[in-house]
Amino acid sequence: MTSFNNVTIIKKANVYFNGQVSSRTIQFSDGSEKTLGFMLPGEYKFNTDSKELMEILAGELSLLLPDTDNWQTIQAGDSFEVPANSHFFVNVIENCDYCCSFLT
Repeated sequence: MTSFNNVTIIKKANVYFNGQVSSRTIQFSDGSEKTLGFMLPGEYKFNTDSKELMEILAGELSLLLPDTDNWQTIQAGDSFEVPANSHFFVNVIENCDYCCSFLT
Protein backbone atom coordinates (compact mmCIF):
# COMPACT_ATOMS: atom_id res chain seq x y z
CA MET A 1 0.00 0.00 0.00
CA THR A 2 1.54 3.31 -1.06
CA SER A 3 -1.15 5.67 0.27
CA PHE A 4 -3.89 5.94 2.89
CA ASN A 5 -7.40 7.29 2.27
CA ASN A 6 -9.92 8.91 4.64
CA VAL A 7 -7.53 9.50 7.54
CA THR A 8 -6.93 12.18 10.14
CA ILE A 9 -3.36 13.46 10.44
CA ILE A 10 -2.13 14.98 13.69
CA LYS A 11 -0.20 18.12 12.70
CA LYS A 12 2.18 18.15 15.68
CA ALA A 13 5.32 16.12 15.01
CA ASN A 14 6.62 13.43 17.34
CA VAL A 15 10.29 14.34 17.73
CA TYR A 16 12.85 12.08 19.40
CA PHE A 17 16.60 12.00 19.98
CA ASN A 18 17.19 15.76 19.53
CA GLY A 19 15.42 15.77 16.17
CA GLN A 20 17.25 12.77 14.72
CA VAL A 21 13.95 10.84 14.55
CA SER A 22 10.54 12.35 13.80
CA SER A 23 7.11 11.09 12.82
CA ARG A 24 3.49 12.13 12.28
CA THR A 25 0.49 10.25 13.67
CA ILE A 26 -2.24 9.09 11.32
CA GLN A 27 -5.63 8.04 12.72
CA PHE A 28 -8.02 5.76 10.83
CA SER A 29 -11.81 5.68 11.07
CA ASP A 30 -11.67 2.30 12.86
CA GLY A 31 -9.64 3.90 15.68
CA SER A 32 -6.29 2.38 14.67
CA GLU A 33 -3.15 4.50 14.37
CA LYS A 34 0.08 4.48 12.43
CA THR A 35 3.03 6.80 12.37
CA LEU A 36 4.99 7.82 9.31
CA GLY A 37 8.51 8.79 10.23
CA PHE A 38 12.10 9.44 9.29
CA MET A 39 15.33 8.44 11.09
CA LEU A 40 18.73 9.97 10.46
CA PRO A 41 21.87 7.83 10.88
CA GLY A 42 22.59 7.01 14.52
CA GLU A 43 21.96 4.51 17.29
CA TYR A 44 18.58 4.52 19.05
CA LYS A 45 16.66 2.54 21.66
CA PHE A 46 12.87 2.53 21.30
CA ASN A 47 10.38 1.42 23.96
CA THR A 48 7.00 -0.03 23.00
CA ASP A 49 3.66 0.10 24.79
CA SER A 50 1.71 -1.87 22.19
CA LYS A 51 2.80 -4.46 19.65
CA GLU A 52 4.29 -2.74 16.59
CA LEU A 53 4.85 -3.56 12.94
CA MET A 54 7.68 -1.50 11.48
CA GLU A 55 7.87 -1.27 7.69
CA ILE A 56 11.06 0.24 6.26
CA LEU A 57 10.12 2.19 3.14
CA ALA A 58 13.62 3.47 2.31
CA GLY A 59 17.09 3.20 3.82
CA GLU A 60 18.97 0.62 5.84
CA LEU A 61 19.44 -0.18 9.52
CA SER A 62 20.75 -2.83 11.86
CA LEU A 63 18.19 -4.17 14.32
CA LEU A 64 18.41 -5.90 17.70
CA LEU A 65 15.05 -7.25 18.85
CA PRO A 66 14.23 -8.12 22.47
CA ASP A 67 15.45 -11.46 23.78
CA THR A 68 17.92 -11.87 20.91
CA ASP A 69 21.69 -11.50 20.68
CA ASN A 70 21.99 -11.21 16.89
CA TRP A 71 21.77 -7.98 14.95
CA GLN A 72 19.82 -8.17 11.67
CA THR A 73 20.20 -5.99 8.59
CA ILE A 74 16.89 -4.41 7.57
CA GLN A 75 16.52 -2.61 4.23
CA ALA A 76 13.83 -0.89 2.19
CA GLY A 77 10.97 -3.32 1.65
CA ASP A 78 11.63 -5.25 4.88
CA SER A 79 9.45 -5.20 7.98
CA PHE A 80 9.63 -6.51 11.53
CA GLU A 81 7.37 -6.85 14.57
CA VAL A 82 8.16 -5.84 18.13
CA PRO A 83 6.22 -7.18 21.14
CA ALA A 84 4.24 -4.90 23.43
CA ASN A 85 5.91 -3.57 26.57
CA SER A 86 9.42 -4.17 25.32
CA HIS A 87 12.22 -2.33 23.56
CA PHE A 88 14.43 -2.64 20.52
CA PHE A 89 17.66 -1.11 19.28
CA VAL A 90 18.42 0.24 15.82
CA ASN A 91 21.62 1.47 14.25
CA VAL A 92 20.50 3.52 11.24
CA ILE A 93 23.12 3.19 8.52
CA GLU A 94 21.32 5.08 5.76
CA ASN A 95 18.44 7.57 6.25
CA CYS A 96 15.30 5.52 6.94
CA ASP A 97 11.73 6.30 5.95
CA TYR A 98 9.30 4.12 7.90
CA CYS A 99 5.68 3.31 8.71
CA CYS A 100 4.88 2.04 12.20
CA SER A 101 1.55 0.27 12.76
CA PHE A 102 0.29 -0.19 16.30
CA LEU A 103 -1.23 -3.68 16.53
CA THR A 104 -3.71 -5.07 19.01
